[in-house]
Amino acid sequence: MGEGYRRDFVNHLKRTLSKGYKEQSLRTALLNQGYSDVVIDRALDQALKELAEEEKAKKEKEKPKITYQIYDENNRLVKSSKPSFWKKLFGRR
Repeated sequence: MGEGYRRDFVNHLKRTLSKGYKEQSLRTALLNQGYSDVVIDRALDQALKELAEEEKAKKEKEKPKITYQIYDENNRLVKSSKPSFWKKLFGRR
């Protein structure tokens, strides 16, 4: 199986899996179309791996970074980040 064909096959599986089709129903349909078990297993493994990586990257991208700054009454910056755990625990500043 050529690399371009394999990439297209994996992309097709990713699209169908993301639409909600089950692995077993895809496997059965592909076996009925004449694909071998080895080809199906490798392509499904690759598609599932890539979908998991994409989901992980998407979650990391969406994770917000929260920061805050404290200003005094004269609008001067007093503190620009959260105090450490130990400072909170022991009250040191």
